[in-house]
Amino acid sequence: MHGKPFDELPGVIDTTSGYTGGTKPNPTYREVSSGNTGHAEAVLVTYDPKQVTYDKLLNVFWKNIDPLDAKGQFCDKGSQYRSAIFYKDDQQKQLAETSKTAIQTTQKFTQPIATEITQASTFYPAEDYHQNYYKTNSVKYKFYRYSCGRDQRLTAVWGETLNPK
Repeated sequence: MHGKPFDELPGVIDTTSGYTGGTKPNPTYREVSSGNTGHAEAVLVTYDPKQVTYDKLLNVFWKNIDPLDAKGQFCDKGSQYRSAIFYKDDQQKQLAETSKTAIQTTQKFTQPIATEITQASTFYPAEDYHQNYYKTNSVKYKFYRYSCGRDQRLTAVWGETLNPK
């Protein structure tokens, strides 16, 4: 996941790419991508709740992942690429669980939703070269997104064409 879909929302103040959910303090990208730290690649979204709701953030999250893939996301496989919502309090947990249930029932998926809902732990920002990658390396990002089949899979899962810009 990257900050792009959230950066486009009014009320989102900042997005930071990083790692969470693992056991190694201050992991590097190389360590996380090895799959040995227990971390997941994640995005920390800082937002103004007066301008954008947590429910809206959840909706954007769901439409940008494959919730059925328990082995990773698109061409990135391994627990470090698992889809997960890391909540900070009971209210966020309840909203995340409600959204997951709604996705399961309204989309009528035959597979269970693989996305985890987990208490947030320490978040470690990724190295600078990972921040805003879709902006700083737009050609590589677009090629990666296309070659990974991300947009095609999102269309297959959600039944709509998304504009990746």
